[in-house]
Amino acid sequence: MTTKLLIVDDNPDVCRLLMHTLEGELYDLKIETNGFDALNTIKSWRPHIVLLDVMLPGEMSGLEVCKKVKHDQELKRIYIALLTAKGQGRDIQAGADAGADTYLIKPFSPMVLKSLLARIAQGINVNLY
Repeated sequence: MTTKLLIVDDNPDVCRLLMHTLEGELYDLKIETNGFDALNTIKSWRPHIVLLDVMLPGEMSGLEVCKKVKHDQELKRIYIALLTAKGQGRDIQAGADAGADTYLIKPFSPMVLKSLLARIAQGINVNLY
């Protein structure tokens, strides 16, 4: 079974790095660059995993997207990994409060990310708080 993975980041360099990192893996990948489009894609496409930046352009931040997904009974099982440069304690707490399953700080190790995603795709409960 192919795992559907949505990447949400407005930085093209980060998107390219993630695409390169996951190249050759069994993921069906989509990319969105803002919170509004990300939420619409989550609702319609139902990815298994979302790699979600916190700071996004427009009116909806990654934290807001996360809250909306985790408060929706039909969507709340989608695994959300916040992938962000915001790494202070209050930022990490805000991610936990929004319902994120994991909080990864940029720059991240591509190998650690691949390992994490593989475990999540296998149904292993991974919580990195």
